[in-house]
Amino acid sequence: MKSNSTIEVALLGGKGTIGSGLRNFLPKFDSRYRFTIIDLEDSQVKSKIADSTDTFVDLDISKDQEKLKEALYNKDLIIYLARKDPLDKMNLMTDIVFNSIEEVSPESLVIASSSVHATGGAYFPFDKQPYSTIAKRKFENLKNWPKPLSNFLEPCPTGDYGLEKTYVESWCQRFAATNKFAIAARWGGINDNNEMIDEVAYFTVWCHQEDSARFVDNCYKTFLDGNIRSGAHYYVISNNTYNIFDIDTSKSELGYEPKFDAEVFYKK
Repeated sequence: MKSNSTIEVALLGGKGTIGSGLRNFLPKFDSRYRFTIIDLEDSQVKSKIADSTDTFVDLDISKDQEKLKEALYNKDLIIYLARKDPLDKMNLMTDIVFNSIEEVSPESLVIASSSVHATGGAYFPFDKQPYSTIAKRKFENLKNWPKPLSNFLEPCPTGDYGLEKTYVESWCQRFAATNKFAIAARWGGINDNNEMIDEVAYFTVWCHQEDSARFVDNCYKTFLDGNIRSGAHYYVISNNTYNIFDIDTSKSELGYEPKFDAEVFYKK
């Protein structure tokens, strides 16, 4: 394992919402983080960071594998956030990304974007009990809170978006089987301004950008300690009062302690 004064991070698709949050908050946990943002030239940069010293690489990941490998070389942490449609092109891009990492940066930690939608079949649509009652915020009608959906729950997607995340998770498990290091982040509801979104049961999946960065920092530090469970998938959710997802596993395995609660938006 390298011991550097900096932690070199590649953010694939890093101009977007999750990447911008990581760029903003990761340095608050450790000032050694340095970012290389790999994204399409015409993608909107959502980060509001002024005077950034980050490196930007304009690149269509799916079209220039040699330039991608050059950008990934010798990175400590690679975070795969990029996506595209349709499903077959997305999965092909995922193949390109993981094959490139295998070739030029096999000792790095990979955190690849999955989503709560990878297991959407377990709770969505919110028309089955107890989730329909929860979605309506009729908490007083629940006799018992449901057991949180386990991090160990295998994918059960309900659409192409979930299928693409399932494919990403399979690559993480393939890395683990060949003694490399990758985990899948089942991101919850992350948005640009850490707001409550008018979307069914969003309060159960909401995740503050700072908590998403806290999760990534915990993963990387656990990796440095030699304790990362490669191939794992973890739900990345804030400390929401009415959470339906397991975050206790990431607390115990990674030391993840999210600080925010979606209920702040519902206080009178």
